[in-house]
Amino acid sequence: MAEASTFLAAKRVAVVTGANKGIGFELCRNLASKGIMVVLTSRDEKRGLEAFAKLKDSGLSHHLVFHQLDVTVPSSIASLVDYVKSKFGKLDVLVNNAGIFGAILHQQAFVKATELAGYFPSEEQASEYEIATQTFELAEECLETNYYGAKRMVEAFVPLLHLSDSPRIVNVSSIMGLLKNIPSQWAKEVLSDAESVTEEQVDEVLKQFLKDFKEGSLKDQGWPIYFSAYTLSKAAMNAYTRIVANKYPSFLVNSIGPGFVKTDITCNTGALTAAEGAENVARLALLPNDGPSGHFFLRKEVSSF
Repeated sequence: MAEASTFLAAKRVAVVTGANKGIGFELCRNLASKGIMVVLTSRDEKRGLEAFAKLKDSGLSHHLVFHQLDVTVPSSIASLVDYVKSKFGKLDVLVNNAGIFGAILHQQAFVKATELAGYFPSEEQASEYEIATQTFELAEECLETNYYGAKRMVEAFVPLLHLSDSPRIVNVSSIMGLLKNIPSQWAKEVLSDAESVTEEQVDEVLKQFLKDFKEGSLKDQGWPIYFSAYTLSKAAMNAYTRIVANKYPSFLVNSIGPGFVKTDITCNTGALTAAEGAENVARLALLPNDGPSGHFFLRKEVSSF
């Protein structure tokens, strides 16, 4: 047993959120195939166990475990932290992949607009083809999952990441989170301040966005009209990435738009397979110790925010 414990302590351990399908699922396959012990997590336990079984059947059972996780529920996160602490004693890689779109996509219209655009539809195309319906409740849920859920995960796992000799945090973001997609000059200025932006300032932007959404004044106040909550959640995540990188200089912390990937969120349109998107994320999860930190990547290249 002592030998097994020593082996587990030496082995790198990764947690991947939202991993029952899409990029998260393929990332678990990618990392496990490279000998990393991966904790596959899913909000839906049944779907998570089904995904876990698929990967086990493909020969990865020695590098994979499953644990249920809902990033919007603090007690669920605490349960996962306790599990990782008792089983592995540390965490080396945290990948915040769990995310929702924050709108109801009209699939046929979305696919048509995507085919015409050759990429994810612009605001103008989204408006022309009426490809989605947004509600305040969905917007709240989107921010709670995509941004605050990732933030809770980071805060909860920092003590275990400190026990690693190569701690990595990868926040799966999107090209939609680029600040050029947010008309509000005030929000842009706050979120683009790489050196001094604070968590409180990010919260202030998101609170103002929700207030304006509730009052029906998105356009008047300079917010995106379509995919607005998703765009804000990812822009906030990019800003938070820099905050965490500055706060923990011994960690390598980056966010990434993995590319236009065929997943449920894109109605399986896209230029890349989920495995190709996952490879872009895996690269940041496995950066050498002298690798970059506090950056936003589009696929393999560093991008402006």
